[in-house]
Amino acid sequence: MTIAIFASGTGSNAVKIIEHFKDKPSYKFLVLSNKKDAPVLEKAKNLGIQTYTFGRKDFYENETVLAFLKAENVGFIVLAGFLWLIPANIIQQFPNSIINLHPALLPLFGGQGMFGARVHEAVIASGAQESGITIHYVSEKYDEGQVIFQAKCSVSEGETPESLAQKIHGLEHQYLPLIVEKLVKNG
Repeated sequence: MTIAIFASGTGSNAVKIIEHFKDKPSYKFLVLSNKKDAPVLEKAKNLGIQTYTFGRKDFYENETVLAFLKAENVGFIVLAGFLWLIPANIIQQFPNSIINLHPALLPLFGGQGMFGARVHEAVIASGAQESGITIHYVSEKYDEGQVIFQAKCSVSEGETPESLAQKIHGLEHQYLPLIVEKLVKNG
């Protein structure tokens, strides 16, 4: 099965997923990004993974990205730090086969514009005692798809967005590869 990972940033989660599957040759990976200079692209190339970059027009106005996914026989898509809303034509082509990783416990602290440090700042400002990660199916709205998995961590007194981000990254790296494996095996 070919798994496409969409990422816009550093790619630490993409790398963890790819490394998790390295001894499972029946899986092939592609890394797609909307940013030509995203560090994830170099990391993927260093792991021998094919990469593909695209612009807004090819994603939203025509079917170039969808055609690429079909041509590569993609069977599953993981959004790992990808910030654009997935268009309906891609969601319809991959029903229950696109998941997103969100750095908070949805439905709290989700929606458009809630990513990275913004999420952690909002969690701390709210006085929440815990945060965590949510892995969910992608729908046509930000962070509103069916929840698949959540893992929690405490928000300590004096927590900073940076220290909370470290806890969240630990949960992401621990659980995302396992959930992806479970979903592609059962799918």
